Order: sequence, then structure tokens, then C-alpha cells
Amino acid sequence: MSIDAAPAGLIVSGPDSSPSDLRIRHRYPIALPVQYKWTYRKTRGQLGSGTSVNISSRGILFRSSQALPVRSLVELALSWPVALNDRALKLVMRGRVVRTAGDTTAVQVAQYEFRISGSRHAAQGPVRGPRLL
Repeated sequence: MSIDAAPAGLIVSGPDSSPSDLRIRHRYPIALPVQYKWTYRKTRGQLGSGTSVNISSRGILFRSSQALPVRSLVELALSWPVALNDRALKLVMRGRVVRTAGDTTAVQVAQYEFRISGSRHAAQGPVRGPRLL
């Protein structure tokens, strides 16, 4: 997909890095709705939503109104803006919260996968909260 052909709502402008950024993996600025479910110690299945700020293969930074506890387990679901054979895709990421600052939360991703959600038209309805590990 070229930058000119990016679907509405998908911001793709190249790697989000600076000379002082020592990350091994490039982070890409992608603004998509995020739904998440987190757990920490005895707290079970807290749901929330927000918007992604940037994504890499091993991490995601997102904004939400809820501060998640550092070290909590989290599963995030992002409705991917590009279909596969006219079927909606969902990116599901699982990992651990490593940092929070204000309204942003950074997650180190341990596992991710794309899931087929059905037809493109059916995916426009409400999305249930993601499963937790």
C-alpha cells in the first residue's frame, strides 16, 4: 500500500524515530480506535477504549481516559482499515504495560495476530471487548 492509497483514518508517514530514539524496531504513527481488556493481580477483566498513537512489531502506544497499572496484562483489538478478500481484519495484540504518562500507555507486545472478522459490512457494527490471555 502506498502512502497516497492509505484508507481514511490511517496515518502512515514512515518510521516515527529521531536520532535520540534508540529503539531497535521502528514505530509507525497509526491512529486507529483501540479496544482493550486488562488485568492486574486480582483485578479481573477491566474494559476500555482509546486511540493508537504509534505501533511497532513489539510495542504500541495508545491514548485513553483510563490509566492502566504498569505490569498489568493487556489485550488490545484494533479494527484494521484494510480488508482481505473483502473481509474485515482485526489486529489483536497481547502484552504487558511498561509505561504510562498522562493519558498515554505503552505496551510491550508479546504476541500479535490478524483475525478475520467476517464481511466488511458486518464489521461496522459494535465490537465486543477482546479476550484476555
